Amino acid sequence: MNDAGPDNKDAIPAQSGTFSPFSYPVYRAIWIANLFSNLGAMVQGVAAAWLMTELTDSNQLIALVQASATLPIMLFGVIAGAIADNFDRRRVMLAAQIGMLVTSAVLAVMSWADKLGPLTLLAFTLTVGVGTALNAPAWQSSVRQTVPRPELPQAIALNAMSFSIARSVGPALGGVLISLWDSSLAFTVNAVSYLALIFVLLRWKPEPRQIARRPIFPAIGVGLRFCFASDPIRRLLIRGFFLGFGIAGYQALLPAVVSEQLHGNEFDYGMMLAVFGLGSIIAAPFLRQVRQKLELEGLLALSVLFYLFAMSVLAEVHAVIWAAPVAFLAGMAFVAIMTSLNSAMQFRSPDEILGRCMSTYQAVTMGGMALGAWGWGAMADVASLPFALHAASAFLVIGSLLLRQVAPVPRFGEGVVSQA
Repeated sequence: MNDAGPDNKDAIPAQSGTFSPFSYPVYRAIWIANLFSNLGAMVQGVAAAWLMTELTDSNQLIALVQASATLPIMLFGVIAGAIADNFDRRRVMLAAQIGMLVTSAVLAVMSWADKLGPLTLLAFTLTVGVGTALNAPAWQSSVRQTVPRPELPQAIALNAMSFSIARSVGPALGGVLISLWDSSLAFTVNAVSYLALIFVLLRWKPEPRQIARRPIFPAIGVGLRFCFASDPIRRLLIRGFFLGFGIAGYQALLPAVVSEQLHGNEFDYGMMLAVFGLGSIIAAPFLRQVRQKLELEGLLALSVLFYLFAMSVLAEVHAVIWAAPVAFLAGMAFVAIMTSLNSAMQFRSPDEILGRCMSTYQAVTMGGMALGAWGWGAMADVASLPFALHAASAFLVIGSLLLRQVAPVPRFGEGVVSQA
């Protein structure tokens, strides 16, 4: 598979449409394969979260399923970024995908053998999270090798849409698989889902990058110094951590809310996640236009307003039929927040340290999510689920108002790095 990305710009003329990145064959192939991988991940996520509700009554342990998926990105993400910059990014992604395939296959076997307990399940989720941490900066950095620079924001938005499609279809599929058999079948489907992306990566032959290799830890230091010395990036990191901590309340507590407050089953939980994903799909193609009208600060403010409204309503309703519409709003807000911050980071990061910059952003944001999941889960155990959801909403309101003054997001063009 030959590269038809930015180093081969004349192969296919760049366009400015919503779906123009799909005109680049490598991007299109990876996007499709990644969609199947994301579908598998969503199926496994539903299965793991619901299985934990059957293994324990602890809201904190249930919330830790979400935390265990994001904690490795906080702990190992920066190292993974240095690896992505120091080595062939395609090979790094291959290693991560194969590692997750093996781990997921072992998880499926353990589940079929009925050998999983709460701590064992968390351990497997953590291990898959390590693979995600290794894969993420390499994949995000390699997008520039598949599309020209003007297409980058929309390519990132389409990547988010791929995840959103998976978030819409995958949970419902996971709920069906669990209801037809049990979590074992869902874990097996996830293991198989890695094969398509592994096949595409084996065929992709990108043009070699000029890599000035450094020892890993000095390389990490270079990336961290740049990120924290750059005022625009430093402000983006602060906002990413804060938003990650606050929005984790919805996702981490949702399994317990569906089970305990809405008195739903695994299919209801899958449907709630599916509606969340549908909101993300609907919103993603319009983010460019909305961002141009409101700028980044305005878009984030509107998204936070949607998200905290969704959490506040979820705290008070007692039927899935009333909870589903706010899940749609939460999905719209989630994709707007994540893709906007991601694009802002990409445009302010030099290519030679892009992996380290993006992994630092991922570590900070996912670290906020992991800590938020643990914190809101603990609060739900001490107080109640509605109290924890209202507290997360209040955190978003107060924090947004404060950080808009203390750490405003970069203005249009501020800190943007020009690339040759």
